Amino acid sequence: EKAAQQSRILTTAPDADVANIIQEISQLTNEYDGILTEIRVKSPGYAALTQPSALNTQQIQQLLDSGTVLLEYSLGERKSYLWVVGSNSVDSFDLPKKSDIEVLARKVYALATARNLQIKDEPVGTRRTRIKAADAEYAVAAASLSDALLGPAAQLIRNKRLLVVPDGALSYISFAALPEPRSAENSGAPLGLAHEIVSLPSASVLGRLRADSVARKPASKLLAIFADPVFSQTDVRSKGTAGARTKKTEPAGFALTRDFERALAGSGLATESSGGLPRLPFSRREANSIFDASAKNVSLKHLDFAASKQTVFDAGLDQYRILHFATHGLLDSQNPGLSGIVLSLVDKQGADVDGFLRLQDIYNLKLNADLVVLSACSTALGKEVRGEGLIGLTRGFMYAGSPRVVATLWKVDDAATAAFMTIFYRKMLTDNLRPAAALRAAQTEMMKQTRWRSPYYWAPFVLQGEWK
Repeated sequence: EKAAQQSRILTTAPDADVANIIQEISQLTNEYDGILTEIRVKSPGYAALTQPSALNTQQIQQLLDSGTVLLEYSLGERKSYLWVVGSNSVDSFDLPKKSDIEVLARKVYALATARNLQIKDEPVGTRRTRIKAADAEYAVAAASLSDALLGPAAQLIRNKRLLVVPDGALSYISFAALPEPRSAENSGAPLGLAHEIVSLPSASVLGRLRADSVARKPASKLLAIFADPVFSQTDVRSKGTAGARTKKTEPAGFALTRDFERALAGSGLATESSGGLPRLPFSRREANSIFDASAKNVSLKHLDFAASKQTVFDAGLDQYRILHFATHGLLDSQNPGLSGIVLSLVDKQGADVDGFLRLQDIYNLKLNADLVVLSACSTALGKEVRGEGLIGLTRGFMYAGSPRVVATLWKVDDAATAAFMTIFYRKMLTDNLRPAAALRAAQTEMMKQTRWRSPYYWAPFVLQGEWK
């Protein structure tokens, strides 16, 4: 943190101080490297997930079955590469250079999320025309990206489950929403219709998750839900807010710690004009719908002020198979350590509380969960498009004890998320589908409904980790 602060003032520091600042940054970097080395020694599990040792081809193939292939991408300055690993085969392909792929990936991402762009004083009709044009342009751009990324391997991925290890900007691309490459028989149809798609930080992480699951204690209860937290003292649920909607007053302060402020700034998620994060009213409907579909005696639901950071640590979450967080996520691509989940920032008395579940807090949880669902999260591409914010958060839950995490690639529509999660949990709890299969089934059902047809509504949901 200090190194980052020093680097920001380099351009304004007197020439005589620059050398000293650079030397101090170098010393801090060396100290940081030393701390990482110490962590690797004292916590092999942490090191295995955050800095995994590479598996050889044979070890990777042992992780796969005949119906699954691993797609690993590496973006290079002159050309990029795709490795397609099956249980009995390995193929490699040359792809366009990094800059060409990232320009196209950024365009696909921007078009997919055009509904999130808020233009001041934009007429409703103009907005509808803009979004309609973006949807049409998305279809063309996504087809080009699919041809570039998947076209060479079209025959190898037919009728297969796809494990995708992305690189760079590809960490933000929903492969489920890309059309089948034009060299495939079913070209044009969304990839998610014919394939289960799972994202992985690396094949080595999957190997570690498998090894850890052998010794993991099975959870005795089913589901713990955290939803619809209170973000502001101006919320109607907070004491002292009677008349707040009719009387203009200065909004009360957040529990904005420095970490929270920096994470909020780095996430790209703007606050409301009232001074607070926007409430997610449909997250309550989502939580109630999921809870109603589960066995009540082995599930719990925390709403409002109870959806708090303190409750996370006091609720015995190690007893639950599934953890569901329906709230804002602040994912910082530039500083992954600042990523976290926002829970209630106000208590029942209207006082500020620390409701920011930081990445370091997540690493310190002890879970026996089969699945963690991060619903209604919001991410930003970031200047370097590294994807480390999302990867950092999911790896945190993996280290804490969950072999799989469902998260989102962009700021999602509140109502669409509630509809999606209702279907997703029905597929898991009623139809007994595995999470990866349930995710695909929910996406398929959503994309066939006129209201939710656009990939914007169903495509951001991705499963990372173990598919079995």
